[in-house]
This record gives sequence, C-alpha cells and structure tokens, in this order.
Amino acid sequence: MIGLLLDEHLSPEIALGLRRLNLPILGYSMNEWIGGTFLGRPDSECLAEAARQGLTLVTYDCRTIPRLLKGWREQGRSHAGIIYVQQKTIRSDDIGTLVRALARLIPEQGELDWTDRQEFLHYV
Repeated sequence: MIGLLLDEHLSPEIALGLRRLNLPILGYSMNEWIGGTFLGRPDSECLAEAARQGLTLVTYDCRTIPRLLKGWREQGRSHAGIIYVQQKTIRSDDIGTLVRALARLIPEQGELDWTDRQEFLHYV
C-alpha cells in the first residue's frame, strides 16, 4: 500500500477524496499529518520524516524539491518518493482532477517501490 503526503499547498480535500474512493492508499494532508506539526517547517525536515514513515510526497514544488533531492543523493540519503504536479497540467484548485489523477496512478504504480522515485502526475 502506498502512503501519500500532500504538501501544505494542496487542499486537505484531496486526501478526503482519496479516502472516499476506498483505494489501497494512506493519504494525509500536511494539516492532519502528525497533528499539523510539520506545517511551515523546512522541506528537508518534512521529507526526512516522510521518508522515515514511508510516505511519498505530492507537491507542486518543481523548483526547490529537485535541488534538495540532488543534495540528498550526493550525501547518500534516500526519500520515499515524490509525485510532482505542474500547474500547467492540473490547476491546484482542481481538486476533483487531482483526486482522479492520483487514484489512477495508484493502481498503475502504487505497488512499486517508491524509494527515490520521482514522477510527474498526468491529467486524466
């Protein structure tokens, strides 16, 4: 079962939508994950804890996260996977499309090992 962590710029409604579909997904919004403890914390701290918990991050941050992960690779550090979303592909306020795209990705690739994987979410 894949576990997803939605970064704090993604609506908590996405996690709720995924739960309603009863898919083999653990989906958390940053607001609810560990009681919101990681809201506003640096990306490196969020990713480190997500990696410890085996959660793949879903994010629109296609600029700073790749740079952070490049540094991690150079240090021999791993992460639990990243799913990037691009605003030009799926708008951040289009919750239904985000839920459908994630729900489609899970049966296709959810059972794979997401360690150090980086994927772009596509429109459905």
